[in-house]
Amino acid sequence: MAIKSLEDLKRIREESQKKVNLRETGESTDDIVELMVGMATCGIAAGARETLSALLDETEKQGLTNIRIVQVGCLGYCHSEPTVQVNLPGHEPIIFGKVDDKRAREIVTRYVLHNEMLEDSVVINTFVKA
Repeated sequence: MAIKSLEDLKRIREESQKKVNLRETGESTDDIVELMVGMATCGIAAGARETLSALLDETEKQGLTNIRIVQVGCLGYCHSEPTVQVNLPGHEPIIFGKVDDKRAREIVTRYVLHNEMLEDSVVINTFVKA
């Protein structure tokens, strides 16, 4: 997209700032949902940048302001990269693996919004005891 005016530049800056804010803030700490994207070299090589972008885009599209999206290092599941750990208030953390663009959007729309478990993507559910 070509920038043709100062207004275009301001709009792009505002859109970018909204995405940064999604990663850094939320409405309150009590009801904050945290999405942690593994961004170590193995995650990046497997497509974690696209995963992160899809999470940011879907969160913005849904108008969700209580979500913090965080880039983290290795989550320890290199065989399942890209990985996303979801911390929902009142729930045990769940790590999803092989999270591509489509699955990232499903995590937001199905799991975060509707508490629908995506069993075929779960790498580890700390609530399930062996």
